[in-house]
Amino acid sequence: MDSLQAILDRGQDIVFFGGAGISTESGIPDFRSSAGLYATATPDSPAPEYLLSHECLEHDPESFFDFHRTSLLHPKARPNRAHQALARLEEVGKLSAVITQNIDGLHQAAGSRRVLELHGSAQRNRCIDCGQVQDMRFMLDSTGVPRCPICRGMVRPDVVLYGEPLDQRVMDAAIEAILACDVLIVGGTSLNVYPAAGLVNFYQGRDLVLINRDPTAHDGQASLVLHQDLGPTLGDAVDSLLG
Repeated sequence: MDSLQAILDRGQDIVFFGGAGISTESGIPDFRSSAGLYATATPDSPAPEYLLSHECLEHDPESFFDFHRTSLLHPKARPNRAHQALARLEEVGKLSAVITQNIDGLHQAAGSRRVLELHGSAQRNRCIDCGQVQDMRFMLDSTGVPRCPICRGMVRPDVVLYGEPLDQRVMDAAIEAILACDVLIVGGTSLNVYPAAGLVNFYQGRDLVLINRDPTAHDGQASLVLHQDLGPTLGDAVDSLLG
């Protein structure tokens, strides 16, 4: 903890790159752990990877939207200490960007302003015909295939599905932020999902910090590795630093 606090103290341009593990403490399940969505799928149901794919949206939209509403939308989730700690670091001018693989919007709810959403956001939904934007409540209140109230086109979540490319503008902004920072904190991600996981390879700064319950393939590159829960670890360090 002292080492983490010292790194945060000397950091002038900190970037956080996070995955599903930062939101599990807010009650949102991850994907690949023993309690994640993939592990809890039943043998007689379609694989979650299929239900989260562009193919499923195109060919079986009813199943896609049923899974999306029941498994990916968490309207009662609230930011935890990790989200709040990052917002505080940004507020005092130490953190320049949050790069997230999550679609839950909890970083923004905590007060973070510069959030680069690699996989989009479930807080936003858009009509594929006229582009009209709807919020999460619209999706939660809909049934079957949601239809635009203006043109009756299908309204889909503004998220990147399997079989779809990442937004290159967001990727370019993430690479630019990582190239410029002097501290990169990677938290709550196994670093197994590409191309997002490859962003770590662009880092050229002084201190690389990995905070994750389980080891990652990049542990050997890090200045500091903490196999701990992200919320208490980052929250305690920022509380000690900023008071």
